[in-house]
Amino acid sequence: MTNLSRRTVIFISLGLLLLLSLGLGLRLYDLTDQPIDFHPTRQLRSAIIARGIYYRMLPNADPGLRQQALQAWNSTGQYEPSILEYVVALTYRLIGGERLWVARIINSLLWLIGGLALFDLARRVASIGAGFVSLGYFLILPFAVQASRSFQPDPAMVMWLILCVYSIYRWSESARSSTTYQSSESKTQSSWKWAILAGLFGGLSIITKIVAAYILAPVAVTMVIYTLGIKRFWRNPQVYVIAVLMITPTLLFYLGRQGRASEYFQDWTISLSHLLVEPGFYVRWLNLVQNLMGLTILLVALVGAILAAPRFRVLLVSLWGGYLLYGLFLPYQMYTHSYYHLQLVPIIALSLAPIAQLIFDRLGHEKPVWKVLFAAVVLVGVFFTSWISIYTFKSVDYRSEPEHWQQVASYLPVDGKIIALTQDYGYPLMYYGQRKVSLWPNRGEKTLASLRGSAKEFEDHFSKRTEGMSYFVITAFNQFNDQPDLKQYLADNYPLVAQGTGYLIYDLEK
Repeated sequence: MTNLSRRTVIFISLGLLLLLSLGLGLRLYDLTDQPIDFHPTRQLRSAIIARGIYYRMLPNADPGLRQQALQAWNSTGQYEPSILEYVVALTYRLIGGERLWVARIINSLLWLIGGLALFDLARRVASIGAGFVSLGYFLILPFAVQASRSFQPDPAMVMWLILCVYSIYRWSESARSSTTYQSSESKTQSSWKWAILAGLFGGLSIITKIVAAYILAPVAVTMVIYTLGIKRFWRNPQVYVIAVLMITPTLLFYLGRQGRASEYFQDWTISLSHLLVEPGFYVRWLNLVQNLMGLTILLVALVGAILAAPRFRVLLVSLWGGYLLYGLFLPYQMYTHSYYHLQLVPIIALSLAPIAQLIFDRLGHEKPVWKVLFAAVVLVGVFFTSWISIYTFKSVDYRSEPEHWQQVASYLPVDGKIIALTQDYGYPLMYYGQRKVSLWPNRGEKTLASLRGSAKEFEDHFSKRTEGMSYFVITAFNQFNDQPDLKQYLADNYPLVAQGTGYLIYDLEK
């Protein structure tokens, strides 16, 4: 924007400020409600980890509470480094106590930082107006609003991913110009700067959540080959710097966790690979995406990728290809977990820029009255879409959840081990009630077991899962009603020793 007049820069800055303020305001609405609104299993898991870290660093914490928090933390397992949870725990320490809304503020701000890089990339490859369209979609899409403020590492991963993609594109520009024309010291320094930033941001994205590698690997390889050519890329030291910086942090972290990595690949890729040959898998995948993003926008974005300028087209096609690769390696999550599609939001947002530019070019030849009408249509879309997010947050209040789970926990026996059919892997009971129980598989786990070919006879399965247990607790009644074999078996064989609002307790020893 260096060639623009001061007045134009002021207007653009005000527009950015308004749009970013709207995006932040939507994410901070209903700030203090409990994190049950969006994938509570994932959010409460992070809350449990943050609490454990907080109590470990708290010098004057009650020993019993500290031990309880550490045990809960250790029971969650480690899928990736607890970066966000450490930041949240440090913030708890600074403000003097646990405040779950801290995570919402942090992730919302990270999402806005990613949005600024996305805007600058879109306006560089298309126009400032196109940049606003891309940023607007990125900020006010209801799914993005809900997911990007959730207490989980995905929003940070997406921010680093955008910064990496932005840096790779800037590196491609500077590296291509320095090889095509007379190389200058300033151009070489610029390409080195962007190479280092691309590697650092890519490494941070992948270490934050390793699934980012499925998208960033095709982007990096494709842009390197496009920029330097298939015969010359291996002689450029910047390529190796990008690769080393991207790979090393994650490689060091998982070096001692090879068993966990191979187990994850076996469970979520190999054992579910048969889904890839089933047409229904792709229908369910597309159905979830169109529910989250909108089918029309999805198709328009794909057209935008085709119509983009050559370098930007290569970038967009590699992003879409990486997303497809990602889905093929994690097929079950593609139609069951909405937050696994959060990376698609910036891909669609960037792909809209070429289409937006075509519209603005056409609009530039119209009379002022049509431009005003166009602006009115855009504003209606912005306000309506924003209201959907506000209405979603207003429609349900989860502030009573802590009291409910504390009450349920107070009724649980303390004289024996408990197995439970309960919500969200027992995390609400663990976080709010501070009681850990063994888990009876819910409907989703039973479906997943059948997909992997591991379904077993009920009585044999019941005997193994309840071995050594004294009580069977039911708090997830919808799940209980969907498992009539379990319901009948408990009623026929074990006494109901307690019941109340939200719970049933069967004695397995009688």
